[in-house]
Amino acid sequence: MADSQAFCVAEERSGHCAVVDGHFLYVWGGYVSIEDNEVYLPNDEIWTYDVDSGLWKMHLMEGELPPSMSGSCGACINGRLYVFGGYDDKGYSNRLYFVDLRTRDGTYIWEKITKFEGQPPTPRDKLSCWVYKDRLIYFGGYGYRRHSELQECFDVHDASWEEQIFWGWHNDVHVFDTKTRTWSQPEIKGGVPPQPRAAHSCAVLGNKGYVFGGRVLQTRMNDLHYLNLDTWVWSGRISVNGESPKHRSWHTLTAIADDKLFLFGGLSADNIPLSDGWIHNIITNCWKQLRHLPYTRPRMFRS
Repeated sequence: MADSQAFCVAEERSGHCAVVDGHFLYVWGGYVSIEDNEVYLPNDEIWTYDVDSGLWKMHLMEGELPPSMSGSCGACINGRLYVFGGYDDKGYSNRLYFVDLRTRDGTYIWEKITKFEGQPPTPRDKLSCWVYKDRLIYFGGYGYRRHSELQECFDVHDASWEEQIFWGWHNDVHVFDTKTRTWSQPEIKGGVPPQPRAAHSCAVLGNKGYVFGGRVLQTRMNDLHYLNLDTWVWSGRISVNGESPKHRSWHTLTAIADDKLFLFGGLSADNIPLSDGWIHNIITNCWKQLRHLPYTRPRMFRS
């Protein structure tokens, strides 16, 4: 069943998932702010944007629907949208769902992945991931752990000593193999990992998973790192030649060529929404700011 309306536009939102497959952009979830209240958008709607025609359509979804959430991590592999984690009225999630975007009859049917091998990440939101060799490789995020789960990969922010639950930021790496439906946590073989963080952004160039910025406590960062996704060795903070983008969180990082990354928007260290764009050349390790972006329309917590 598909329901669409001509000449409509997806509602403005934050904390949603957006992926591209073929000539279409798919948008799901997130929330809108109404009089200082965060209202989650319907979980049974997915919006498609036809890049060629410039038209939006809304389709109704069926199946094992994920709850309406924000801060989930969405990624596309072989025409399937996978959504992991997020936050809703009941707290943080570590559930994984997927939906086939290449539907032949216009129906979008969610499936919750309940039969899998291995141990998934602890519940969290505002994480990011790399897509590499049919695998989803997740990094970081904000969430909670029980006392028995505390590790060096976790910076504690708050605690409930009575319930022995701790909230904070992560810098661990978890892999989900979409072919075998197996969770694993690779052994990091070397290098200095980025400090724990959330609301950062990730992108893949070749076999390297790049991560930029994010937030821990009240600090926002502008550091760039990569993880070799074959050898599991961290680069350490990459030294940059020349000027760098401001410290920020809730931005996007996108691969736009074999040797270039595009950074856009976010929230500054002064809690000001940003609309600047930068291109990073991984060969020269230089950032170059773009000068023709619409600075009057800042954006953050986007996808």
